[in-house]
Amino acid sequence: MTDMSHHNFRTPDSSGEGEAEPPQRNALRDRIRRGGAAPAAQDARPVAAAPTASAAVPERARYQPEAPRPAAIRQTAPPPATAQDRMRAPEHELRRPAPVRPASEHVRETPAHGEAPRPRPAAAQPRQADPKEVGQAERRGGGSGGEGDGVDNAVLPIGEVLEIAGSGSRIVIDLKRLNECMLDQDPSIAMAGQVGSQIKIRVGDGWLLANVRNQKQDRHISGSVVANIDFLGEGAEERLTGKLHGFKRGVTRYPVPGAKIFPATTQDLRQVYASDGRSSVSIGRVYPTKDIRAGLYIDAMLGKHFALLGSTGTGKSTSAALILHRICEAAPEGHIVMIDPHGEYAAAFRHTGVILDVSNLQMPYWLMNFEEHCEVLLTSAGNERQVDADILARCLLHARGKSRLAEQMGKITVDSPIPYLLSDLSTALQDAMGRLDKATNSAPYMRIKNKLDEIKSDPRYQFMFSGMLVADTMADFICKIFRMPGGGKPISIIDVSGVPSDITATVVAVLSRLVFDFAIWGREEKTRPVLLVCEEAHRYVPNEKNADGSSVGRVLSRIAKEGRKYGISLGLITQRPSDLAEGVLSQCGTIIAMRLNNDRDQAFVKAAMPEGARGFLDAIPALRNRECIICGEGVTIPIRVRFDTLEESKRPASDDPSFVELWNSSGGEEEAVQRVVQRWRSQG
Repeated sequence: MTDMSHHNFRTPDSSGEGEAEPPQRNALRDRIRRGGAAPAAQDARPVAAAPTASAAVPERARYQPEAPRPAAIRQTAPPPATAQDRMRAPEHELRRPAPVRPASEHVRETPAHGEAPRPRPAAAQPRQADPKEVGQAERRGGGSGGEGDGVDNAVLPIGEVLEIAGSGSRIVIDLKRLNECMLDQDPSIAMAGQVGSQIKIRVGDGWLLANVRNQKQDRHISGSVVANIDFLGEGAEERLTGKLHGFKRGVTRYPVPGAKIFPATTQDLRQVYASDGRSSVSIGRVYPTKDIRAGLYIDAMLGKHFALLGSTGTGKSTSAALILHRICEAAPEGHIVMIDPHGEYAAAFRHTGVILDVSNLQMPYWLMNFEEHCEVLLTSAGNERQVDADILARCLLHARGKSRLAEQMGKITVDSPIPYLLSDLSTALQDAMGRLDKATNSAPYMRIKNKLDEIKSDPRYQFMFSGMLVADTMADFICKIFRMPGGGKPISIIDVSGVPSDITATVVAVLSRLVFDFAIWGREEKTRPVLLVCEEAHRYVPNEKNADGSSVGRVLSRIAKEGRKYGISLGLITQRPSDLAEGVLSQCGTIIAMRLNNDRDQAFVKAAMPEGARGFLDAIPALRNRECIICGEGVTIPIRVRFDTLEESKRPASDDPSFVELWNSSGGEEEAVQRVVQRWRSQG
């Protein structure tokens, strides 16, 4: 019979005992320490085994987050303190161990896990690291550790799993261990357990990597933090070194409640973010590491479209230029078309691309289909617009039919890209109007003819509606726009800042439709993928609230939904993602999100992101300039990236002006005004 009064006696468990127990706080802490409510059979352990009670404690109950041990386990000869005394007691007294403890209870973790003992409380003497434990930690590839810590931070757990769900779970973190990790020299360990950081959970013979989404204080247990995590993927563990390798996205085996949480080291993240052999481009550094490069898988990113989102002033244009420069360097014979509405990117690609604007674009008007002709030539609305459209269709088909090329083809439609003379269209309108019975019915013909004459005489439209563009130059125009061949300059910048605002959307629609139609009619040829990048995309693909029925929105929406089947990639750049059509953004397989200041934009992006990236998205409002969150097909797992600094000669002309500097200098204002007025009047 065991002497119950002996001062070394320690009751192995508090369940079923009649002594007073601190309500809720110690009960919850005991449940968390056990990883949930333990079955009754596990609680019924023999009392006679008290001197070696630690050997009977199951593995999931041996790690205790930073909190006082329950009263039944901490019991000694003096009577137990009441709940009020415990609330008033200093923190170090709450953690004070029993005066006499068996030597076996100093080991709180299973040696098979390679885990060193927890540091003893501050009031106790510092523990000397066991050489065996240090050796195990070094073989496991532990972090550098803080001063005097050795390698404990890398191999000691920081918490345990509370609940498990399909895509994530809840964990409890020891606040004291969290503070210890903050002093570690490894930046990844220093961030362990914090919002946006990565932690790992042992599952079988491998590791499960997760991202911390949020944190909140556990009011029931002192010194503990409860957090939600999102599972990212899993990898195997090398037997000799303990390092993570073979990382893959997704989860095939989930942990159980009570599983231990460990910090993810820089060495772990280096294996996670290492290239798997696919073609990739390096764009920056993974946060919070110092030397791990962030890469984008080109084929995966372009094969399923991508979107670059960010508020004005966050470095969005420079980041877009950086990504495109890296792609051009990796694929010097590529085919990239970029729509530039503000003329920013000409400075960035002057030496590595072709710049096309109203001075040298020379886009033939007859490339427009019937819908695009209606947008340019019809000014009416309602029922009158339908009448005008019928008249224009008959006259346009007649004008196309007079072409010599049409005679060779035999059968054409109103959408066929057949050259025709603007004078033939005007003559067809005049002849049709002359055959009318009543002069009152001539109003529709006059509206179309007057608009056509206006465009022909306006110098702003000469880049498109010029009499010199009647020749059959369709093949040459496509080669120039699509960079076929590229000649070492794989990107063409289409500067539409000088295009009249009333036909800007039509010009973008023609260019976008040419990309799509070329891919459809080129299916019998060798596939030549084309990347179409659209800056200020919300202007051309608006949501239903802002939709104006323009053809460009329908063309880009169709490219987003069907383009990848024909080798077309779509890149959308915008500062107002909430104004984008939902169907278009949801088709983007890779999303690069920079800082977004608007709550509606943030909510819209979160809705388009995969579930596992929600924890990263919470950091979007806190991102610095030239920082972003990348998730989707283009990366292994969601990452936070600090973009590289782009060379001065490769940056777009998007820098903010210095008001103080410019307003403190004077001279030459009158001459500058004269030159501006001259260009203004000439519309050049």
